[in-house]
Amino acid sequence: MTGPDTPASFKLAYVPGVTPSKWVRIWNERSPGVPLDLVQTTAADAAALVREREVDAVLLRLPIDREGLHAIPLYTETTVVVVPKDHLVAAADEVSVDDIADDIVLHPLDDTLEWDRPPGKPALERPATTADAIELVAAGVGLLLVPQSLARLHHRRDLTYRPISGAPESGVALSWPEEETTDLMEQFIGIVRGRTVNSTRGRQQAPEKQVQEKKASEKKAPAKIKRPQPGGRKPQRGAPKRGKPRRRS
Repeated sequence: MTGPDTPASFKLAYVPGVTPSKWVRIWNERSPGVPLDLVQTTAADAAALVREREVDAVLLRLPIDREGLHAIPLYTETTVVVVPKDHLVAAADEVSVDDIADDIVLHPLDDTLEWDRPPGKPALERPATTADAIELVAAGVGLLLVPQSLARLHHRRDLTYRPISGAPESGVALSWPEEETTDLMEQFIGIVRGRTVNSTRGRQQAPEKQVQEKKASEKKAPAKIKRPQPGGRKPQRGAPKRGKPRRRS
């Protein structure tokens, strides 16, 4: 039930691997009276969740169908390959997709990377989730390519990961409904974009307003006092002027 006495709130969804804690902390500092509710969602359901107005905004992975949605790209993640610690890849600082051409590469159904064709050899079946694929990597069934944050999220002591070149990268974006940008939404946009609390939503003032403010500041400035030049003397008021002495006849 909602009404005029119901406090406003902002509901933010986010996909696995994305950590909104920094932005939530800033929100709580700036708007302590407006709760920010977090909702974890899957990559597959993220866009639909905000499109159906179940949340105000969502932090999701690109690419998405942008019809009816705004999307501000925030950052791009490094793609890594997850391997057992005793795998040859673990001895390198960085590898390429050609280095794993002879390995089985798992391609989970919830894969967040956009492939034309995944590298390596395909497994007999696609794992249902990234978490299932991690278990198969630990069992020695194959390797897995994921954004680095997901490799950290599913960290295991018997696994490691290395950056891999030649693979698609995952971009993270802030998305919300296209036809409505509320004041609370503007406030959260300002936070993720690094605006200060006194920022006017990042918009520059009109030139006329800038001129008016400049004139006003000049009027308020104290008048400058003229000081005598060094070595000079300022004549006193009422003092007789000195002239040339008259000749006596």
